[in-house]
Amino acid sequence: MRYLRWTAVLSLVFGLGMVVGASPNSQDGDDMAHQGLTYKSTTSGTTLRMLLDEDNLGGAEVEIGEITFPPGADSGDHPHGSTEIFYVLSGELEHIVNGKSYVLKPGMLGFVRPPDRVNHRVGSNGPAKALVIWAPGGEAGRIVGNWERQ
Repeated sequence: MRYLRWTAVLSLVFGLGMVVGASPNSQDGDDMAHQGLTYKSTTSGTTLRMLLDEDNLGGAEVEIGEITFPPGADSGDHPHGSTEIFYVLSGELEHIVNGKSYVLKPGMLGFVRPPDRVNHRVGSNGPAKALVIWAPGGEAGRIVGNWERQ
């Protein structure tokens, strides 16, 4: 099954030791300085607001962002080099993994692992917003490589 309830994502996030506030490696809240950088795709209008990455975590174990797909968005079929987990916050997101479609609604979780191929689609009733987690980190930089920084 490619989706789970919200308790799974919370278990994952807290299991990795993520807490709100400073980490033992931070200096005067520097770990939070990078939080909130936003990128926008000029072709699809999709936005990604980074919440946690190597810059503020101090390591590449995980990246967490908030991604918003506009109405009619279609990411196209693509692979990832790490595990990708989507926790839907609002709207409906069609999560197609290796050709099998799952419709994710708020409170539902979808994931993909290498070498799976995935496509994210939003109907005309969009937008859809999700928390996205990549483990290990590094995927966000690859994805937003030619996106505009907001």
